[in-house]
Amino acid sequence: MRLPWQQIAFVVEIDRLKLVLRQTQLMDASRRENSAEHSWHPAMMALVLAEYAPAEVDIQRAIHQVLIHDLVEIDAGDTFCYDAAGHDDKAEREQQAADRIFGLLPAPIDQDLRQLWDEFEAQITPTARFAASIDRIQPLLHNWQTGGGTWKQHGISRAQVMQRMAPVETGAPDLWPFVLEVIEESVTKGYLTA
Repeated sequence: MRLPWQQIAFVVEIDRLKLVLRQTQLMDASRRENSAEHSWHPAMMALVLAEYAPAEVDIQRAIHQVLIHDLVEIDAGDTFCYDAAGHDDKAEREQQAADRIFGLLPAPIDQDLRQLWDEFEAQITPTARFAASIDRIQPLLHNWQTGGGTWKQHGISRAQVMQRMAPVETGAPDLWPFVLEVIEESVTKGYLTA
């Protein structure tokens, strides 16, 4: 019997995701969330919001995608979604990180997880678009619940949030009216600049 040393090494390595801090605050505004917490939260959201997914979405696969989508941040770090300069080399940093991190696993697990990550990044399938939509809705909720949180801290505008949230309209169309309501309420309450 082959012992699972490579899988255990991977499990130990991904614990480092807990050390990667994001800009987003927890909903009680007590501290910033880490990327491991962020990966768990959209996975739970996909599970409980499954009825709002388009019919062709594979919810299990979407959950898997959001659980692994930020593992690359172990090496690449978290890039704040409104940091234009930080996005210049983000794809390259994350591709290199994916090569290393998924490469820790034996075949075929390495290929299976890499395929999930690549699909999420490309957002070509309905499942990946739904997973990416949930990933975008999660920080929207955090900022809404914290009275503007990082939006206020960084002077984020309604237009910036609308641009960031635009993929939700096609990835999770049944959730789009909710997203619009949260954005408009956030403008009214001064969480976002008009």
